[in-house]
Amino acid sequence: MSPDIAIDPSSSSPAEAMFSLKPLLAANTACTMAMMAFVAIVGPLARQLRLPAWQAGAAVTVGGVLWMLLSRSWGAASDRRGRRAILLTGVGGFALSYWAMCAVLVASLRFMPSALLVFSGLLLTRGAIGAFYAAIPSTGQALIADYVPAQRRAGAMASLGAANAVGMVLGPALAAALAQYSLSLPLYVTALLPATGWLVLWKALPRQEHHATALPSALRVTDARLRRPMAVAFIAMFCVAIAQITVGFFAIDRLHLAPGPAARAAGIALTAVGIGLMASQLVVRKLDWSPLRLIRTGAVVSALGFGATAMAATPTWLAACYFVAAAGMGGVFPAFAALAANAVEGHEQGAAAGSVGAAQGLGIVLGPLIGTLLYEFGAGVPYLLVALLLAGVALWRMPTGPAQSSQP
Repeated sequence: MSPDIAIDPSSSSPAEAMFSLKPLLAANTACTMAMMAFVAIVGPLARQLRLPAWQAGAAVTVGGVLWMLLSRSWGAASDRRGRRAILLTGVGGFALSYWAMCAVLVASLRFMPSALLVFSGLLLTRGAIGAFYAAIPSTGQALIADYVPAQRRAGAMASLGAANAVGMVLGPALAAALAQYSLSLPLYVTALLPATGWLVLWKALPRQEHHATALPSALRVTDARLRRPMAVAFIAMFCVAIAQITVGFFAIDRLHLAPGPAARAAGIALTAVGIGLMASQLVVRKLDWSPLRLIRTGAVVSALGFGATAMAATPTWLAACYFVAAAGMGGVFPAFAALAANAVEGHEQGAAAGSVGAAQGLGIVLGPLIGTLLYEFGAGVPYLLVALLLAGVALWRMPTGPAQSSQP
């Protein structure tokens, strides 16, 4: 699908003849680069700052808590106030919060305060990052649903996913390249990225758009239409969160690497994730598969990749497993977003995307905590759990509905 998409005149301003995905893709790439660069070095950072694994997991989890709690509110607000206003607020707040987190970490690496003080600073700043980031995926998906017909939404969501995948490639690669000089250098460089994304959105997003104030959304989070996409969204993000938080520790403990080389190995593995996501989502854009078929196929592939990770013994093996796992996830993520968008009415798109975002946020909440707790029983244990969950998603019979017909 091209980033320039014809607008349905019945759902947009007559002054707008075309809708471009490019600003949204650029902002998502920038924010994902920053997030994934941090994930690539969080394990080595925690070890150098004398933080136990569970505290690193808790710092990531608090961001997920606020993402979960606020995603639906941001989405519903975009239904009322418009996508532009909410996207600019979300990306701007994300940039400021990310700067604050980088400042905490750089100061901690320099002055080495108590672990409790470092942990408290991370909780506050990561929480703020999660609170503002919650606005970005839910509003971005609603923006796509505003302008893209139902039969093309999976492809459009895959375009958004491919942009995130580019960030997942470049962010860890950048962190891995810079971490060999110092663990603080990636923080200085990546702090510039979210601000760049905000400037792109401010300049390019449409200033005239459809607001749904005449039809306020009464969509409930328990709405039966959203149960399946929300369940798949939770499991997918839960699994990804476990894989992200444990990769740095896995590189140190299973691969027997020092913190610097471990950060590089984790960065390469996460770069492989981005490549796998980008490649598979480019393929998804070309396929005429239903969301349900994409979910089932992607879950099988991802389960195989994560299951093999539990036995990884070299950095190359680890990266290859993460690539396969990500290739499967490249079909799952755009598919559950399209399932949700296709299931609801136009004035419910923001709330629906926010509900799915809340399910993803719950995965971010529980994934790091459960992943780091299970890690104490063995470095491969979290990956075996992830493989089992994804196999369950693949085997889960999902009957077709009016807007979700598919061939299994």
